[in-house]
Amino acid sequence: MNKLKQISVYGILIVSSIISIFPFFFMIVSATNKSVDVSSGKLLPGTNLFTNIKNLLATVEIGQALLNSAIIAVTTTVLALLVASLAGYGFEIYRSRAKDIVFNILLLSMMIPFAALMVPLFRMFGTISEIAPVIGIDTLASVVIPTITTAFLIFFFRQNTKMFPKELLEAGRMDGVSELGLFFRIYIPTMKTTYAAAAIITFMSSWNNYLWPLVVLQSPKNQTIPLLISSLGSSYSPDYGVIMLAIVIATLPTALIFFFLQKYFVAGMMGSIK
Repeated sequence: MNKLKQISVYGILIVSSIISIFPFFFMIVSATNKSVDVSSGKLLPGTNLFTNIKNLLATVEIGQALLNSAIIAVTTTVLALLVASLAGYGFEIYRSRAKDIVFNILLLSMMIPFAALMVPLFRMFGTISEIAPVIGIDTLASVVIPTITTAFLIFFFRQNTKMFPKELLEAGRMDGVSELGLFFRIYIPTMKTTYAAAAIITFMSSWNNYLWPLVVLQSPKNQTIPLLISSLGSSYSPDYGVIMLAIVIATLPTALIFFFLQKYFVAGMMGSIK
């Protein structure tokens, strides 16, 4: 009976693994095939990889799109970690009834879909464009600013701060460390796993962001990698081999970051739910 149960468990795990890995396998294999082979569902590697690379470079400015996405994702991640961790730290360490009310209001904002905010956001940035064009519509800053922080990220840091040893703060105060010094010199180094998990979540979300950049970025020079892939697929006769190659290239940065930080990611996520 135990052996049958073990076989069943391993069978389910194998099937689940195949289902999870297959899209990545098909994506990589398709990047080496012709468009007609991708359409027919060919599952064997082809010999068209270098042709697809040549066509991709000749068709779109993928280097500029990758640079734009990198600037947006890195800037958003750094600013989001700083702002959200300061907010989560403040809500937990300096608790009061008024702060709890504000925090609950922030949590309620998570129920509002982003699509409902796009029109007022676009109008706001349209007004900003008249005053400060450098952060107005059709700038990378207009993508970064609305996503600097989220209610989820503040909640994430506050939940992890509950496990932070408060004795370290008391010891720091006794040594004459300022309140900002406590945050930067004690809190941040101690909570590095939380920062790593938050960095992965924020970077991946920013890198793959499609809807808001589609609305606010209007010139090809500011195009991000998701918008570039979308434009490749919207042509009259899309080359699916080239599209799959672009998707592989777009997937590599987030995959590498996750693999390098996965140990910290798991530790940070587990810490948030204890």
